[in-house]
Amino acid sequence: MVAHVKTSAFIGLEAQSVDVQVLITGGLPKFDIVGLPDKAVAESKERIRGALQSVGLALPQRRISVNLAPADLTKEGSHFDLPIAIGLLVAMGVVPQAAVDKYLTLGELGLDGRILPVSGVLCASLHAAALGLNLLGPADQAEEAVWAHPSDGNAETTVIAAPSVLAMINHLTGNQSLAAARPPARPLTSDVSELNCDTEAFKDFQDIKGQETAKRALEIAASGGHNLLFIGPPGSGKSMLAERLPGILPPLTAAEALEVTMIQSAKGLLNKQKLAIKRPYRAPHHSASLSALTGGGQKAKPGEVTLAHRGVLFLDELPEFSRSALDALRQPIESGEVTIARANAHITYPAQFQLIAAMNPCRCGFLGDANQECRKAPLCGEHYQGRVSGPIYDRIDLIVNVPAIRIDDLCQPPSAEKSVDVAARVDQCHQAQRARNNGLLNARLGGSQLNQSTALDERSAALLQKAASSFSLSARGYHRILRVARTIADMAGANAINRHHLGEAIAYRKLPSFK
Repeated sequence: MVAHVKTSAFIGLEAQSVDVQVLITGGLPKFDIVGLPDKAVAESKERIRGALQSVGLALPQRRISVNLAPADLTKEGSHFDLPIAIGLLVAMGVVPQAAVDKYLTLGELGLDGRILPVSGVLCASLHAAALGLNLLGPADQAEEAVWAHPSDGNAETTVIAAPSVLAMINHLTGNQSLAAARPPARPLTSDVSELNCDTEAFKDFQDIKGQETAKRALEIAASGGHNLLFIGPPGSGKSMLAERLPGILPPLTAAEALEVTMIQSAKGLLNKQKLAIKRPYRAPHHSASLSALTGGGQKAKPGEVTLAHRGVLFLDELPEFSRSALDALRQPIESGEVTIARANAHITYPAQFQLIAAMNPCRCGFLGDANQECRKAPLCGEHYQGRVSGPIYDRIDLIVNVPAIRIDDLCQPPSAEKSVDVAARVDQCHQAQRARNNGLLNARLGGSQLNQSTALDERSAALLQKAASSFSLSARGYHRILRVARTIADMAGANAINRHHLGEAIAYRKLPSFK
């Protein structure tokens, strides 16, 4: 008899059904796994052997054949351990086939019989719920898995979290049933900030002293979802400003929280298997490779742009990143997704992030500094800023000069305005934009929506036309000014864009000139 156990393989964030077929026949003892398994799957034989021995079961001294169907789909990861082990138990007559048919299973096995956590549990749980199957997986990931199931107490599918092979066998044979994992206390349509999740505090806006222009630009960027570039000497507070952006952004919506959690689950980064409610903040080092930023590698894993989905991607020392890595950001900045091409597949990951970048005005960092001289000015600045391509600058909405902090400002007491105060204004802007723009922030407006939301009077249109001519703006730059102006108008509570809103947006468009 051929035993059948259902599990999943992962292509990007998508789970695909895999039928684990196990057959025990006569002949010399041999254990074969076919169906394009990777190294981790091939090594599962020894983990399974040890796990079964821990509960007093030995593999039969016969020929064991395991087929992972479909055969043309690459199988990667240690999560195939548990379904293969269950298939063996069914083939050996220890567990009835009927008890297994209603489950989709995944989990890694320890030699001591424990069922260990694996990546992609939430993705697999969503897939199981879509198929009308229960999920059988590691006990440590029960809280992660149940987010895929309804929380109204009437769910047709459940999550069974087994701590060990012995507990799993007892459950499937009916000797000692495992309780279904408890679903969330509230449905995902409720306010996720009220859920029992990871709520580590963000760094506070109050810590920033001086830099009023930069703080204003940061609030504009937060209010409209715009990309922002800080240019200033070392120690002026560029990184400090960027680190406080997540603290003034609204919490993730329920749908966004599930998206972020799925990405972290697939990457194996989920914090204590809890639903992610904080907006991601990723700050890769400038030595990061192309594949580290955009995703890739042998298994086409998500990169930093995907891990920053629905959050912030901070690139410090922007010109120090490789040219190829920076240019690879063009697609995700525009489309909100990144595609990784392989010979046998094209994998698309979400990458809708807010880009915050920082750079010195020149290589030494002293260009334009009143207290220290750049001996190679102005060529030092021109060469350094020229390491970032024009198309990248063109995709940035606000370019802000951050001067060296004054000693007088450092001696001042902390600002009275905290992140929570700024966040309240930002949240109000987000709500107004989503209501007007069919759920979109201003930074994502395009086509007819952009034309309707950014209609200009005659004087404002003339001002923008003059700026476009003076700055030699591209069509993209022209539209980005309009989007920023619309956000500034929203912050002021104005229904229409006036010349003051447009003038401020234009002022943020040009690279600072250092003499």
